[in-house]
Amino acid sequence: MDGPRQDSSLDEEEDMVIIYNRVPKTASTSFTNIAYDLCAKNKYHVLHINTTKNNPVMSLQDQVRFVKNITSWKEMKPGFYHGHISYLDFAKFGVKKKPIYINVIRDPIERLVSYYYFLRFGDDYRPGLRRRKQGDKKNQSLT
Repeated sequence: MDGPRQDSSLDEEEDMVIIYNRVPKTASTSFTNIAYDLCAKNKYHVLHINTTKNNPVMSLQDQVRFVKNITSWKEMKPGFYHGHISYLDFAKFGVKKKPIYINVIRDPIERLVSYYYFLRFGDDYRPGLRRRKQGDKKNQSLT
C-alpha cells in the first residue's frame, strides 16, 4: 500500500514484530546487516533498540514503555528490532499479539576467541572507541 494507512488496524502479516535480542560475539552484526540489506525489498522496517547505559535489563518503568511502544507503533510494522536486550514477557503486560523472539548461538570457545580479539583490536564500526577491559595492544613474550 502506498501512502499513509487509512485505518488503524493492521492485518496479521503487517502487524508482525521480530525482536532479535543479540548475544554478543555470535555474528549478530553480520546477521543484522543482512536484515538491513533485505528490508526495502521485503517491505519491513529495521530498528536498533538502544537501552539506558547499554544495560540489557530494563527497569519496570522502561519495560512498560517498551511494550507500549512496540505494540502501538504501527508505522514501524512489520518490523525487525535488534539490540542487546534481555527477553521480556509481553504476556505479563496483557499483550495478546506478542512479538517473535529470535537469536543466534555460537560455539562457546569460538565466542570466547572472538571476544578476545574484539577486546584487543576493536571493530571496524567504532575504531576509536576504547573499551574498559581492552588492555594494551603490545605483543608480549611469555619466555
